Amino acid sequence: MSGTLVVWRHPRAAGAVGRCIGRTDLPVPRRQAKRLARRIQQVARRRRLPKIVVTSSLRRSADVGRWLARWGWRHVVDPALSELDFGDWDGRPWSAIPVAELDAWCRDFLHYRPGNGESVAELMTRMAAWSAHGARVAVGHGGWLSAARWRLEHGPAEPDCRHWPAAPRHGSSLLLPTPPA
Repeated sequence: MSGTLVVWRHPRAAGAVGRCIGRTDLPVPRRQAKRLARRIQQVARRRRLPKIVVTSSLRRSADVGRWLARWGWRHVVDPALSELDFGDWDGRPWSAIPVAELDAWCRDFLHYRPGNGESVAELMTRMAAWSAHGARVAVGHGGWLSAARWRLEHGPAEPDCRHWPAAPRHGSSLLLPTPPA
């Protein structure tokens, strides 16, 4: 598929259920990382994509790239693919985050900085400026993929919390047009 970038969401991280996870560097079970790497390899072979993968620096993404590197792929680590930085919220149970703070985020979804971390506007800017480094395969995170999906489906329209796309399933992919070189 010429002009297409396949961006995968990392496998489910150990210890993430019920927690606000952004930059918290949780591990992924080895078997899950290897399984996703095999799926990526099969898709890349079928589509005749170059053996280059870009991942974030977080283990749940980078471990998949490390498996591909063992099998002869070039692995590029780029922190710009990272999840939204939730600041002080990061790693905490969602139930421990005050409802008033969640409501404030929803009221100003684009500019509010959850936990004094990164705003959705900053995530959108980071996602839009991202370079694929010549790769046609990437492994990223739910928030980054949701931002990419929003841009793909809504163009420059400003997102709001009621219409923000849900994060894709762990291990699933999103096809994005690659920008002209």
